[in-house]
Amino acid sequence: MKGRGNQLRGLLCLLLTIFLVGCGGASASNTGSSSTASYNASTSKSVSSNNASGSSNSSGSSPSNAPTNYTPQYLIKQLNVTMEAKDTNSTANDLQNWITSTDTRASSSGMQYQLNGDTYTITITFSVQASDYTQIQRYLVDYPAKHNGRLLSLNESVQNATNDYIDTQSRLKNLRVEQQRLQDLMKNAQSMSDVLSINSQLSDVEGQIEQAEGHLNALSDQTTFYPISITIQPPGDGSATPTASSGNSWNAGQIAHDAFQASLHFFQFLVSILIWLLAFSIYIIPTLILIWLYRRWRRGRQVTNYRPQRLSTPPPAATVHTQQPVPETVHPKEEEPVAHVDAGEQAEEEEAQPVVNEEELPIS
Repeated sequence: MKGRGNQLRGLLCLLLTIFLVGCGGASASNTGSSSTASYNASTSKSVSSNNASGSSNSSGSSPSNAPTNYTPQYLIKQLNVTMEAKDTNSTANDLQNWITSTDTRASSSGMQYQLNGDTYTITITFSVQASDYTQIQRYLVDYPAKHNGRLLSLNESVQNATNDYIDTQSRLKNLRVEQQRLQDLMKNAQSMSDVLSINSQLSDVEGQIEQAEGHLNALSDQTTFYPISITIQPPGDGSATPTASSGNSWNAGQIAHDAFQASLHFFQFLVSILIWLLAFSIYIIPTLILIWLYRRWRRGRQVTNYRPQRLSTPPPAATVHTQQPVPETVHPKEEEPVAHVDAGEQAEEEEAQPVVNEEELPIS
């Protein structure tokens, strides 16, 4: 009986322990769920408040942060400046040094000098970056007044090349897409006619791409660097230019100077001709020698081929009016073989003929 009672007590204690443990876990789970719920509620409140403040801020700042459609402007500018300075050489060197030190990528196309009286009118051409163009322009405008000079003119030309630049970019993009499509078709072409047709179209597209790229590069250079031309001339108040002489004045020194200059120019002209003749003598001298030899050879040939011709005696009745009878020893038949007589015999016969004295001839 006692053993059964102990077993029942132990079983009851076990059941009580299980019951107490179950009640404690339930209370713990209830407290945990309540804390989690409160955390979630506070979190949701804070998130909702943050969202509300963010939405209010975004709504309040939307006009300032709204995206704007801004298109970059591609401008082509050119500046021409004309100024007066007493010392043009010093002014030109000063401007050149300042511009090249301000814009390290600036390049000069050189200087042009033109004599104006005792001084020179100098023209300088620069190519400066677009980013430094405004600063250089302001410096050139203020430079004459700060250095005892005068600004005569300032001409700026501006050309908007934005549309041309954008159109060229779009055209180049489309041409490259077309080139890629033709290259894909070329890979899948099977017949020779298709290959030739696609190749012709591809060559045409590639040529257009090269033209578009060249035009785009030219526009890029023109919109990146601007040319500036600076003309520096001496003052026009007559201090640097010679005074005009009157038309009636006579200056012997000036005339002598002009005559000497003319003679010097003539001497230079003669020397120039002599130099030209010496340079071409390698052709002239052999030609003259050949002409001289040819004329000499021709003259010798004419002397060799010369044969004296027989002088035919005129009939007595036609040339000599004389009443003397014809000698009986001369017969017409004997004159026929004269054509075959030698030149020496012909000369002897001519000497043997009687000489008719013109004084003895009767006057007709």
